[in-house]
Amino acid sequence: MEQLAAPRPAWEAAPVTADARLVRTQDVVVRPGDTLSAIAERTGASIAAIARRNRLSPPYALRAGQRLIIPGGRYHRVDPGQTGIGIARAYGVPWSQVIAANDLREPFVLVTGQRILIPSQSASAAERAAAFTLDVDTILTGGEPAVASGRAPVRPVKGATKVPAPTVPIAPPSAAPGRFIWPLTGQIVRRFGTGRSGERFDGIEIAVPSGTEVKAAAAGTVAYAGDGIAALGGLVIVKHGDNWTSIYGHAGKLLVRRGQAVTRGQVIALSGATGFADQPELHFELRRGRSPVDPVTQLPRR
Repeated sequence: MEQLAAPRPAWEAAPVTADARLVRTQDVVVRPGDTLSAIAERTGASIAAIARRNRLSPPYALRAGQRLIIPGGRYHRVDPGQTGIGIARAYGVPWSQVIAANDLREPFVLVTGQRILIPSQSASAAERAAAFTLDVDTILTGGEPAVASGRAPVRPVKGATKVPAPTVPIAPPSAAPGRFIWPLTGQIVRRFGTGRSGERFDGIEIAVPSGTEVKAAAAGTVAYAGDGIAALGGLVIVKHGDNWTSIYGHAGKLLVRRGQAVTRGQVIALSGATGFADQPELHFELRRGRSPVDPVTQLPRR
């Protein structure tokens, strides 16, 4: 099987200019006919930030003469194709801090034209460096391109030759994955949970010969295929319905691309010893939302 060349991910394909608008903290008085979106547009702040600061709930009904506090800060306007990772990197802040500053929630989808509050630049050197490092959680929460307002994401495709461009948002799977299957057969050499030295391990490691076929544990859509996480080397991330995700690392060859629909048991990679692997092995994870789940509890007993 021939390895597929992974295209540049969206956070590299859609450059972000650090052109945030600086907004001062201020009070505004609601004018007759004003809407929250109109006030946000006038002041440069985000609708969500104004609503949070003034404890407003949808549909954000306002009355003339009402006084609102506009929270100050740097607000970045999201352009087409931009991702959370790309925005965070442009300003040198970790994406996790942007999530916290904007109270972003599942499914972490940005919308073109949305304003994002950028946290203060008083971050330490280590925090600024963290803005450029990737992990699975960062890709899952900040790797998808912004969706154009009023337009639905595109559907995944069956093959790997005509996948959507990296800056095009992909519709997530809707069907529940059902029972997961083992991605391959081998010996578990590292288990899920906290190790003897106290470090947390979010998956399992399965020792197998190099070149062993790695199969999708359930039907889904490829959210990422590449080698952007140094520790995991060749990596495939598949999103499933019901907020499940499966992760396959240390691959020697990648056989799928982002935006591709895969079926349960479809070969998506060949095993290897890439990344920080101690031997030819597969790093395998299952996550429900942002929470890692012990894969053994979700797989058929052997």
